[in-house]
Amino acid sequence: MKKGNILALLPVGVFIVLYLGLGITFEYILKIPMGFYKIPIVVIFLVSLLVACLQNREKSFEEKLSLMGQGVGDKNIITMLLIFLMAGVFVGVIGRNSAESVAYFMLSIVPPRFAVCVIFIVSCFVSTAMGTSVGTISLLTPIAVAISTTSGFSLPLCVGTVMGGAMFGDNLSFVSDTTIAACNGQGCAMKDKFRTNFAIVLPAAIVTLGLILVFSLQADIQPLEKMSYNLVQIIPYLLVLIGGIIGINVFVTLLIGIVTGCVIMLGTGAVGFISLLENMGDGVSGMFETSMVAILVAALCALIRDAGGFQSLLNGIRRVFRGKKGGQLGIGLLVGMMDISTANNTVAIVMANPIASEMAKEYNISPRKTASILDTFSCIFQGILPYGAQMLVALSAVSTMGLKLGAFEVISYLFYPMMLLLSSLVFMFLIPDKK
Repeated sequence: MKKGNILALLPVGVFIVLYLGLGITFEYILKIPMGFYKIPIVVIFLVSLLVACLQNREKSFEEKLSLMGQGVGDKNIITMLLIFLMAGVFVGVIGRNSAESVAYFMLSIVPPRFAVCVIFIVSCFVSTAMGTSVGTISLLTPIAVAISTTSGFSLPLCVGTVMGGAMFGDNLSFVSDTTIAACNGQGCAMKDKFRTNFAIVLPAAIVTLGLILVFSLQADIQPLEKMSYNLVQIIPYLLVLIGGIIGINVFVTLLIGIVTGCVIMLGTGAVGFISLLENMGDGVSGMFETSMVAILVAALCALIRDAGGFQSLLNGIRRVFRGKKGGQLGIGLLVGMMDISTANNTVAIVMANPIASEMAKEYNISPRKTASILDTFSCIFQGILPYGAQMLVALSAVSTMGLKLGAFEVISYLFYPMMLLLSSLVFMFLIPDKK
């Protein structure tokens, strides 16, 4: 066993104490709406980076800068940043109307009795196509609330259903920042991670759909109001989804989606040329913080690794978790703890990536399996956090429509994250991982 240095992990501890401590204070003590997301996470990471630079006096500041440059300049980090930005352009081009069209089309052809089942399927599709759980929730929660108030379905059931479907796509999408972070952090192809993940999420989604159906059949319902839709606008989503599944290069896939989206949005008159450019800019801007976090975490991890922090953590994990299955569970719990600390599954994956890579080598776990575990467990924990962005955005959307709903009312209806955890453990411990 190589000797580690547990004090080298101090910057991570500083980040967790500052971010989690301030978040809890803002959200639950000062009662600031979306309190966790008022904290400038980039500033907290800069403080942690400063702590790391003050450690290990054996190296000069110039040497530490060189180490940070090597960490940031890694091919996987650069690839991740470029994909983040292109995914931002794609989401900016496509906008919200096309996702609404999917929802209204499905609701128009299915009997009202199955409306909540439909909203789950639509949430799965939209989040997979858009690559954002928060965006899906903000878009579809008002539709779910309308279904509840006009048809008589339980409001927590409808909102929990949207959140579950949103986490399905967050975990699976080719343009999701969690997928991008996990795959590039572990150096695996997105299509390989998708195939590994799909086998796990499909049983969870089917069981979730069955549970939603059981609850739906118990409700007294009324007919739904018909809404207009435009199916042509979903073509770019489908092209990106198909391109990713069949293994086309992710940059080419995103470029096809962007070009097709521009043609359709301009051709149908959905937006003007100037507005389209503005939307592209807004989409890219939405990825700036995530990109900056990836850069800072890469620099921070380079210093921690050089000082022996990761080796110390790996030594501790080796003592607790035995064998390949234990190693897989260790990776899942690692990213889960990071997610609880940051309330951001992308940041959790970026932070866990270098440690998970070392664990994967130690326990002989394939890169695609490691990426799958990181993405899946981060989405499981993020999907049920009462202070996560997904929950807070959903409750905020309900509030803006004049209704009241508590986080713990919704948690009992978050069937999908719970079923995903069960399915993940079954695949981890009972079904052998194919090479």
